[in-house]
Amino acid sequence: MPFVEINGLEYYRFDLLGNEVIQAVFTRKGGVSPQPWASLNLGGTVGDSRENVIENRRRIFDALGIEVESIFDVWQVHSDKILLSEKPRPLDHPHEKADAIVTNNPSITLFMRFADCVPILLFDPVHQVIGLIHAGWKGTVQKIAAKTVQFMAQQFNSSPADILAGIGPSIGVDHYIIGDDVVQEVNKSFGSQGKIVLHPVNGSIHFDLWSANEILLREVGVKSIQVAQVCTACDLERWFSHRAEQGKTGRFAALIKLRKS
Repeated sequence: MPFVEINGLEYYRFDLLGNEVIQAVFTRKGGVSPQPWASLNLGGTVGDSRENVIENRRRIFDALGIEVESIFDVWQVHSDKILLSEKPRPLDHPHEKADAIVTNNPSITLFMRFADCVPILLFDPVHQVIGLIHAGWKGTVQKIAAKTVQFMAQQFNSSPADILAGIGPSIGVDHYIIGDDVVQEVNKSFGSQGKIVLHPVNGSIHFDLWSANEILLREVGVKSIQVAQVCTACDLERWFSHRAEQGKTGRFAALIKLRKS
């Protein structure tokens, strides 16, 4: 599996995205946070100390040779809002609310936090544009992945056929049981394809977030997609999982940055 270890940290890397970008989905290993956030927690609203989160963030950026001042991150709210980042977020400035961020500035590191929701990394190598998406069930039924690709096309003239997409470690279909209210939203959004992403198992309905987001990307013309097929709830030694740990857990980080030419 495409895992990399560096300075005591471990991260997943998409082969598809190549070496023109710095990209990583970090596991929970190698940080300073105590239980239940042990140990590389990047979530600042889950009960861990601010000092721990800052130190964990420093370790991530140092491991990749990136300045932490290049960060652009957001307050993730399970929406379909997309932000265009033209400059980093000053570390003492409040976060804007959004669930997808896009830039063509190689001085910016796009950064998000996860604990079951789907990290989606996008790269247009022709126009040198990157995107990062947080897609839980709400973002998925709101089609945030497709909307972000369309946003890249509108803002930067990206062709969806050129865009490379990585669907990262997140909760797998075997562990993701949903209620009737969510089933209705999925069917409303996906129509006849609902039967592809909804799986009845022993009286329960499971939602396949990986297939759902791949469908959304392909519908808008993305052809090159790598699905990590790594379930966060299956491996709590490696990943934080909000559902498997009943909410008492941390957040792992995903980031992407253009390499400066």
